[in-house]
Amino acid sequence: MTDAVTARFHEAVASGEWPVGERIPVEAELMAWVGAGRNTVREAVQSLVRAGLVRREQGRGTFVIARSELATSLTRRATRAHRRDGLELRAALDGAAARIAALRRGDEDVTALREALDERTRAWEQDDRQVRIVADLRLHRAVVAATHNELFMELYDGLVPLYEEVLADDVDDDEDPHAGEHEQLVHAIVERRPVEAEAAVADILTPLIDEL
Repeated sequence: MTDAVTARFHEAVASGEWPVGERIPVEAELMAWVGAGRNTVREAVQSLVRAGLVRREQGRGTFVIARSELATSLTRRATRAHRRDGLELRAALDGAAARIAALRRGDEDVTALREALDERTRAWEQDDRQVRIVADLRLHRAVVAATHNELFMELYDGLVPLYEEVLADDVDDDEDPHAGEHEQLVHAIVERRPVEAEAAVADILTPLIDEL
């Protein structure tokens, strides 16, 4: 019984039924959901904690922090990476994602990309580094989501801490230095132009790499 409940909980995380950043149901709800006893449910939740998929927060509950153990492994490794390594990896992955997204994007992806681009533009109206970083990452995640490739999405989620680190020094200007390139990126994906989409990513990241 415990193995079956543990597998069900892991599937809820992996499938996005319990999304990253959201709190999982409380213990009583979990017991009713799977028809298992308290000890079984606690052991299954603990397996998620050990795997690095959820985190308990005192007084708030248990929150999903990663969709897969691949993501948690990447997160731990990414925090030790050098800036050049991080930027080069991002250039390779984001470029490939942009190319694939331009070939596969659907109407819902177009909406998500345009909304994320608008949010990123508005972020520079606030003098807040974290708001700008979050908005930038949301746009690039929308690009990755438009690939409809689950592995790309897991990789991206696992690399968010690294991306936050390498972005830290690039969002402090009063004017967004990469506004035009991000508009070109979204436009190329919407218009299904994979070569232009990949080139837009290179236009954003290559100068940052060359500066190092």
